[in-house]
Amino acid sequence: MQEPIAYLKGKFVPASECVLPIYDLGIVLGAAVTDFLRTFHQRPYRMEDHVQRFYRSCKYARIDPPVDLQESIAISEKLLAENAKLVPGAELGLVYYMTAGENTVYAGASGVPEHPTPTYVQHTFPTQFHLWKNAFLHGVHCVTPAPRHWPPQCLSSKIKNRNRLHMWIGEQEAHVVEKNAMPLFLDIDGNVTETGGSNFVIFRDGQVVSPRRNNILWGISLTVLSEICAELGIPFVEQDIQTYDVVNADEAWIPTTPYCLGPVVRINGVPIGDGQPGPVWRKLLDRWSEIVDKDIYRETAEASL
Repeated sequence: MQEPIAYLKGKFVPASECVLPIYDLGIVLGAAVTDFLRTFHQRPYRMEDHVQRFYRSCKYARIDPPVDLQESIAISEKLLAENAKLVPGAELGLVYYMTAGENTVYAGASGVPEHPTPTYVQHTFPTQFHLWKNAFLHGVHCVTPAPRHWPPQCLSSKIKNRNRLHMWIGEQEAHVVEKNAMPLFLDIDGNVTETGGSNFVIFRDGQVVSPRRNNILWGISLTVLSEICAELGIPFVEQDIQTYDVVNADEAWIPTTPYCLGPVVRINGVPIGDGQPGPVWRKLLDRWSEIVDKDIYRETAEASL
């Protein structure tokens, strides 16, 4: 069976050979930035938005990409074109990953180069929509764990990075409460921020409310949601919100790349609205489906192994 290809350090390689040495700074220090996009009908969705954000993250992290933005897009297009042939009809996820390079001392060298060469990776995988089927059918239960979100005073929330140990711990705590619960992180002042893989918004009094952008990674899907709201005449605002506001919202949603917009029906065991996926969520999701010319609800709610 033919193996998909990946991109590693300037070369296209079989995916099984796309590996990092144990002394890469992405492993040693977690010095790595990332991004992720998906396809619709095997075509990349909002690629330029994702790649531009990826390059902004690199600049903030002082990691100088070895290729320019347009070359990155060309690499992505080749990976998607080649790997899509191996899974006809499937949608692909594409991961961008760049580290600060290799720690040469750990590798046995006697000195550290002044400008290490960054390690650049791109790889794809078929998207497993059945993983989120239950979320679409019954809604998500969010739990606020003890670990707090990184304060932007310590690390900018605008950078999409791989320093996520606090999110891993928070996820384990949420799973103690309920096996499939999703951690929703508060900041040090008790304001709602985001989950480990999505933004979070509420719908109340006829408007969509998002946490302020200085406190979250502003997602591409969150941008799309704001665009759809504008088109449908639904006000979209940014405010500090607390769990009190979530509990008393009409609906709550998680904008995210893989399945676009998911419904949240409980927080810390308390129902949101009537405790079921709401009508405004479905209205927005249906409009999103029209934009991408694919039934997003059916893609996920009827997915099978």
